[in-house]
Amino acid sequence: MSTLVRIVVLTCVVVVPAAAEGMKDGDRQRLLAHLDMTENWLVSELDGLTTQQLTFRMSSESWSIMEVVEHLAIAEPQYWQRVQDSMKQPPADKRPEATDAGILWYGIDRTNRAKTGEARVPKGKWQNVKDSLSEFRKLRRTIRDYATNTTEDPRTRMLLEGNMDVYQWLLMISTHAQRHILQIREIKSHTGYPRIAAK
Repeated sequence: MSTLVRIVVLTCVVVVPAAAEGMKDGDRQRLLAHLDMTENWLVSELDGLTTQQLTFRMSSESWSIMEVVEHLAIAEPQYWQRVQDSMKQPPADKRPEATDAGILWYGIDRTNRAKTGEARVPKGKWQNVKDSLSEFRKLRRTIRDYATNTTEDPRTRMLLEGNMDVYQWLLMISTHAQRHILQIREIKSHTGYPRIAAK
């Protein structure tokens, strides 16, 4: 092979872009496992609850279990929209400040609490918990389908107006639900929580 031909071949190898890589298998498996865990856990916590139990409040300012579920049903579509908007951006050339470990810890540690935005405050949109839970699960199917089938890597995009990448935000959606499942368990453990349905 002549020197000129070798130069042409090497140049072609350099300029042909590599195929974009999708989500890593480990990331995909961990995200799907966490989404499944929080959805199934929420369903389990609500199973068999009476109206008295669903509407009990620990204080006049606190949410009932029914309101917690409504919050999840109205918050997750907003969070999912941020995923879609952020993935429309070009790949980022910076690394997130957030860590996966910190996001996972957020789902566990409820010692640091803050009020949610007005757009996510429950206001009685659904008349019963079955309807709000159904809305929650419907969107979870959409998110799970995306996590299963996307050929893009959400690690390559930064969350719009956030300090994390889009993969971390997807994980945050699930850990946010986990925080509120723990809130439901706190309501159930309150001394005033109805243990037996009124006859």
